[in-house]
Amino acid sequence: MTDSRSHGPAVAQKNRAYSEDDLPEFTPLPWTLNQIRAAIPERLFVRHNGKAFVYLARDLAMAATMWWFGTLLDPFCKRPLVIRNLGPVGAEILRWSGWLFYWWFQGLIFTGLWVVGHECGHGAFSSNKRISDSIGFILHTALFTPFFSWKISHHRHHSNHASMERDEVYVPLIRSDLGIPKEEDGHEIDYEDYFGDTPIFTLLMLIRQQLFAFPAYLLFNVSGQKSYPKWTNHFDPNSILFNPSQRNAVILSNIGIASMIAALKWALSIWGSAVVIKFYVIPWLCVNHWFLMATYLHHTDPQLPHYRNTQWNFQRGAASTVDRPFLGWQGRFFMHDVSHFHVVHHFFPMMPWYHGEEATTYLKEFLGNQYHYDETPIFRALWRSYNDCQFVEDEGDVLFYRNKKGQAAVRPAAAYRGGVLKKTHECR
Repeated sequence: MTDSRSHGPAVAQKNRAYSEDDLPEFTPLPWTLNQIRAAIPERLFVRHNGKAFVYLARDLAMAATMWWFGTLLDPFCKRPLVIRNLGPVGAEILRWSGWLFYWWFQGLIFTGLWVVGHECGHGAFSSNKRISDSIGFILHTALFTPFFSWKISHHRHHSNHASMERDEVYVPLIRSDLGIPKEEDGHEIDYEDYFGDTPIFTLLMLIRQQLFAFPAYLLFNVSGQKSYPKWTNHFDPNSILFNPSQRNAVILSNIGIASMIAALKWALSIWGSAVVIKFYVIPWLCVNHWFLMATYLHHTDPQLPHYRNTQWNFQRGAASTVDRPFLGWQGRFFMHDVSHFHVVHHFFPMMPWYHGEEATTYLKEFLGNQYHYDETPIFRALWRSYNDCQFVEDEGDVLFYRNKKGQAAVRPAAAYRGGVLKKTHECR
């Protein structure tokens, strides 16, 4: 899957018979991590403090500029001259258009700062651990992310990505989780009984995911590893997510979040809820939306495999993600290419983000059709993945998502197949 996928063939075959024998076959990546790393020049792994701080300073300057713009917006639109020339309705339209502009771009700028904090968590900001941890702690705490707690679980996610047994987040549901019986000869399943939601209900659930899934993951392990105890979360120092040596780091993260709660309460008492919501809360919700959307689309796609048992290894897991032209130039500039060059990040998370583009050219050349790229517009891709990535099978060691009709888009090559009935039936 090296080229973009328009899914035109899928549309063309919408009313044709579906047979798993017709699906493209997938053979897992065969190379070692050392072989893959050797294909990328060593200079691209070097971290430069000066360059990293320039990006950070740029983002902070943009955030401050947008904040200043916000302070001017209401007073300007309430000036008698503006109201006289535009009329009361026109002045209000201008004011709320200005706030939409502020929320869009401040949300993207805040997301970029969160991405810089994410790079700090990997040690990609600086080779000096204290610098990376200090910057990451400040940035993520300011955006209500428990930096060290998240850093620990995120490292485990990278170390076990696409493993059904050990990955930390975006772990697919299996057929039995949804109570769907196994398909057997002579027994056809009516998947409408399990996925009969109306499009409007599906849209509402998708909006809920985009705004609140990340806090839900931190608080309740939603979409996390299902083998963990019920009350697993990122704030309990005794959680299964952490070992005893990490206890103090979790406590420090909690102190940071408690400090932000106190700061928010103080801001509410000084400026009131309307100002705090306009200047901070709505951009913060945009951060939740953008990076949740980005990470969801990094790891959730009908073309991406998941692995069980002996078929998983680090490099296969790293290859099980996809690059996307997320928001075009805005995703590149404001979000530091977090989606444009995500595949190479999964192979080498300590590589500085500003080397991602060049490194990807070498990686793509080496991986060939094992490199995944999808140019589908991101909101269309989000809707597609949300509907087409419902579950994987209970059996088998190389797995692909199935949609609301129980159909896959790819199947493992014969040598990696097993335990799943070959299906042939009419699409309905």
